[in-house]
Amino acid sequence: MNAILKTQFHFLGQTAFYRGKVRDVYTIGDYLVIVATDRISAFDCILPKPIPYKGAVLNQLAAYFLEATRDICPNWLITTPHPNVSIGYRCEPIRIEMVIRGYLAGHAARQYAAGHRVLCGVPLPEGLREGDPLPQPIITPTTKAAAGHDEDISREEILDRGLVSPEVYAQMEAYTRALFQRGSEMAAQRGLILVDTKYEFGKRGDQVMLIDEVHTPDSSRYFYAEGYAERQARGERQQQLSKEFVREWLMAQGFQGKAGQQMPEMPDSFVREVSERYIQLYERMTGCVFVRHPIEGLLEDIERSIVEALRLKNSGAFTC
Repeated sequence: MNAILKTQFHFLGQTAFYRGKVRDVYTIGDYLVIVATDRISAFDCILPKPIPYKGAVLNQLAAYFLEATRDICPNWLITTPHPNVSIGYRCEPIRIEMVIRGYLAGHAARQYAAGHRVLCGVPLPEGLREGDPLPQPIITPTTKAAAGHDEDISREEILDRGLVSPEVYAQMEAYTRALFQRGSEMAAQRGLILVDTKYEFGKRGDQVMLIDEVHTPDSSRYFYAEGYAERQARGERQQQLSKEFVREWLMAQGFQGKAGQQMPEMPDSFVREVSERYIQLYERMTGCVFVRHPIEGLLEDIERSIVEALRLKNSGAFTC
């Protein structure tokens, strides 16, 4: 059950370090070195046990989709010198998450069940059931909180508060819809339905760029296409590949990240199940066999790969 809980490297030229929910981020000049750890979060809380291989799955999936969508919009990624490592351009983050939904699921379904028919300023029709397709994909942004819970926000509120200019928001919205279309097409080729996902953007100079991860199980929800219509007709829960089952397990233990609630302890059997589900999604989405690198010596291998990549950068061979 060994896994990467955290890293604490010190690189030549390093100017900053930030530990996010699941990633350790090292700033070196105009570049970011991001190590995907095996931490897992839900309801904006970091769970106490890491998930073996989760970081490598997420990092490689993100790289796979970033490369597959470069023709739609520019992104931050330059190279992935190790399964757990990505190196790319440092951008100024735009503190808005562009959430797009094609189906009623997750947070949207919970809001709908509570009687809400407007989500982030977008009206929802009556008569929907959880798992139903929406008339068309809707964008439901959230504020990107540095800590604590992200909050729903409408397009109008974003512009009224001056969080971004109308031109930048229009660009983000166009990118979001095009990326979701591409992600949906790629999922369909693998027998999956891209239910909802989120995109994060930043600016490098005047250019809006896609940052962070894309179409991974941490940022996206997938249904199995086979049997979807039959399950929906019977009113059954959809089979899905995403992190939602972790949230459901936590909710069944009485935890939703609210004040006064105690984080439940994850049994080793459930940790193994989560790990296998992440690997399953990688193999399903890419058609490739996931390589389970030995855990022993993994931190040393990660550090060596980063040092070598930075050496190439300094020699002028580090190019996009």
